[in-house]
Amino acid sequence: MEVIRARTAGFCMGVSLALQKLDSALESEGNSDCPRPGRICTLGPIIHNPQVLAAYEARGVVCAHEGTALGPDDIVLIRAHGITRQVEARLRSSGAQVIDATCPKVKKAQLAIARATEQGAPLLLFGESDHPEVRGLISYASGPAHVFGSRQDLATMKLDPSKPHVLASQTTQDRNTFQDIQQDLQQRLQSLTVLSTICDATRQRQEEARQIASQADVMVIVGGRQSGNTRRLADVAALSGITTFHVESADELYAENFRKMKCAGLTAGASTPKSLIDAAEIWLTSL
Repeated sequence: MEVIRARTAGFCMGVSLALQKLDSALESEGNSDCPRPGRICTLGPIIHNPQVLAAYEARGVVCAHEGTALGPDDIVLIRAHGITRQVEARLRSSGAQVIDATCPKVKKAQLAIARATEQGAPLLLFGESDHPEVRGLISYASGPAHVFGSRQDLATMKLDPSKPHVLASQTTQDRNTFQDIQQDLQQRLQSLTVLSTICDATRQRQEEARQIASQADVMVIVGGRQSGNTRRLADVAALSGITTFHVESADELYAENFRKMKCAGLTAGASTPKSLIDAAEIWLTSL
């Protein structure tokens, strides 16, 4: 089978930086002549990929889900998705050594929201309400914050057209949908401030996925099921009208699903390691 592999597949800048910081913490601990009494921890999964997380767990990294589980001797990394400003404040007052591994694009979005809403303007955020990045973003809003996941959800929301509003997005959302949402709101509201918070890497990956889907018979998307940007890639490919498989590894692919198909498109989420993409390409090519 012919395979068209996306050039943009795999780790993005924010994921690479976060893992570099975690690796540096592990190396410093390993090279120390005086072992510290504490642990190396992440507050929540540092990225959304189960294989990567398992590998760090095997190296002794502890994934703490609550700041209260951390001690003053611990080194703790803030996850790439960021955390709420309230949790960060408690974390820094805990006595633990804090390393901020928040993606620079997410941090930029957090600060942009803080500036744009400092006078109390309501925030309208396009994203997944239960995603850790979204919880972090809305914590920076000075006024009320409303999260919606689609144009349909937004259409049912009651908004005061006379009040100024701020529109922003989770960094991994679809840019085309966001532009449609912006047009909808500009027709409904008298004053709207629009923040460009969608990551360029996300846009590039989605555009390449659409391009490959237009040439292939089937699409394979590799990445963690908890990864929002990976799920979005699968949605983009599926909307192109071809069969799409979202898998965490090549072990989840089955030959009977690819019968009579000559060309497969292959891409992956921003937290998917190259080894998993390579394995999927080898599997597809062998058909």
